[in-house]
Amino acid sequence: MENHKSQQTPIGSGFGAASAAEDVIKGIDLNGKTAIVTGGYAGIGLETAKTLAAAGAKVIVPARNTQKAAIALAGLKNVEAAEMDLMDPDSINAFAQQFLATNSPLHLLINNAGIMWVPLQRDDRGYESQFSTNHLGHFQLTALLWPALVKANGARVINVSSWGHRFSPVVFDDPHFLQRDYETLKGYGQSKTANILFSLELDNRGKSYGVRSFSLHPGAIVETDLKRLLSTEQLIKLGVYDVEGKTILDPEKGLKTISQGASTTVWCAISPQLEGVGGLYCEDTDVAILHESGDGVTELTSMDLPKGVMPYALNKESAEKLWRLSEELIGLEFKVV
Repeated sequence: MENHKSQQTPIGSGFGAASAAEDVIKGIDLNGKTAIVTGGYAGIGLETAKTLAAAGAKVIVPARNTQKAAIALAGLKNVEAAEMDLMDPDSINAFAQQFLATNSPLHLLINNAGIMWVPLQRDDRGYESQFSTNHLGHFQLTALLWPALVKANGARVINVSSWGHRFSPVVFDDPHFLQRDYETLKGYGQSKTANILFSLELDNRGKSYGVRSFSLHPGAIVETDLKRLLSTEQLIKLGVYDVEGKTILDPEKGLKTISQGASTTVWCAISPQLEGVGGLYCEDTDVAILHESGDGVTELTSMDLPKGVMPYALNKESAEKLWRLSEELIGLEFKVV
């Protein structure tokens, strides 16, 4: 058994906080490879899809809003959109069946789509929307696409997490805020911790089938849809905008361009430097440090954020427990065979 916590240390990738997606992809040929990028029609997802396609991969973008996706992806070679809503299990089933019917191997599954800062909302099953979208939908999608991942004879599943996993561990007793007061950042934090734990357990179960998994923090990329529910005043207070309401860029503080934000996703997906390892959390285009303290945070007061991953997000028992809970919640056994 690999000890993920001992491996959770930077490897000296040669890249850094200011590296862009185009830096990471240089010299990589993805001709003949197939990738799926959820949310690949906006923000860092779109940049990821463009970067992989430019290197020769065929990229499929499942999209809740196919009209918006068609406009965003217009004119891009090797990229196509297909309908899917991460909060709708039937739509995930339909998308997966459609893909499996092509008999294509799946080399890269980039679970990138996500929501943040939302008020309390529930899906049709009564599940809290951030946990449903950011984790459960991707868990179901990965489970259904498993045969295609195995067929690739060397696949990677990338779960885009966040520094925001510090806002909350997975609260197994009440993941859907039925007994506790809802706080949007706690809901977000729980879902992002789930992304990391899912990568850990998926990698553990999948490595003997040639499927490795990584999670990552892309940075605080302001020019994405995630900020749409925040006011300019709030963004100034966080240190993301200056007093004139203009975006502040400071990669070392995580304040990145969209291409800088996509670089860690792309690096996790294609870098030969990660051959033979997995289950790791990455940031700034390298493996992240393991944070020493086990305590999370309760609020976001500025963007001057400490680096690293919280120990609770790499807890083996929690990863196994989350897998079982996720199977129960989606009513599907994720058989790794």
